[in-house]
Amino acid sequence: MADDKRNILLLSKDDLNAFLKRISAKAYIANQIYNWIFKKFVFNFDEMLNISKDMRAILKSEFYFDLPEISTIQKSNDGTKKYLLKLKDGMFIEMVLIPNLKKNTVCISSQVGCARNCNFCATAKLGLVRNLTVAEIVGQILLVSGDLFPNKLTNIVFMGMGEPLDNYDNVVESIRFINREDTLLFSPRRITISTSGVIPGIERLANENLNVKLAVSLNSAINEKRDEIMPINTTYPLEKLKNQLLNFRKKSNFRITFEYIMIANFNMSNSDIKALRKFVGDISCKINLIPWNPVENLPYKSPSKHEIENFRNKLSENLNFAITLRNSRGQDIDAACGQLVAKKISRER
Repeated sequence: MADDKRNILLLSKDDLNAFLKRISAKAYIANQIYNWIFKKFVFNFDEMLNISKDMRAILKSEFYFDLPEISTIQKSNDGTKKYLLKLKDGMFIEMVLIPNLKKNTVCISSQVGCARNCNFCATAKLGLVRNLTVAEIVGQILLVSGDLFPNKLTNIVFMGMGEPLDNYDNVVESIRFINREDTLLFSPRRITISTSGVIPGIERLANENLNVKLAVSLNSAINEKRDEIMPINTTYPLEKLKNQLLNFRKKSNFRITFEYIMIANFNMSNSDIKALRKFVGDISCKINLIPWNPVENLPYKSPSKHEIENFRNKLSENLNFAITLRNSRGQDIDAACGQLVAKKISRER
């Protein structure tokens, strides 16, 4: 690939029009190209059949498609699909497609690995390799949209590998890109950013005027316990996190989602329930309960159905917020929450 070739996937419409004008080509070709890429999800100039062969040859000489490569796709018994994606530098990431009636939700990654070292999470064991670029983030969305076509992607969650707010600029730029009218026109209202509690990132996001939804991986409302499983809490303890979330809520149209991974014999006692009620009591929110999904070589235990229902019922008492229980989709292919690891990373680093 020539060094001066450009990635057409991130080329602005103005830049593409300027190129076409420079070679004396018709301006409408830009619309044709964008229609093939962002409406039909075709990433090969040779398949853009309403564009002349001569023009396709010119486009191939000037531009390329910078997309992650689909290495493998695993399909769960429940319909969940996990994609192992190979990046240009040989690194691997994972993304997960979760179909549910009329909704198609993709869980995408923002980093190769993660630096936050949450003790219950498989991705944390990789450490942080690097941030994903805007092209690599957008590329995941385009790939899964193409796989779904003619069905549509309805929701995007930044809950895959990595801490999205540690890759703030690229995550926000990718969201603005797919929101453009000439690309996917994907509403930020259908995008959720999940964070372990990176306070500076939450503060920036509150002032971004982006209108995305925020989810916080809480997992305990007791500092000592959260310190144990989430080292970020030693830097950004619960009191500071709550103050920032109250500020975020003032500037957002959406309730905050608290993700609470239930770990047997650790964070499901009466004292845990009392602390959780106190923490969320004055925040407009909903609580998403998630049974811990087994990860090899980690010392935790998944709760029983009885323990889950008992915890949920006790938490619901005198708490008027929505409390939902997330079904662990894709557990049989290690695609459930906390299980993403992109195993080829460790073999090829």
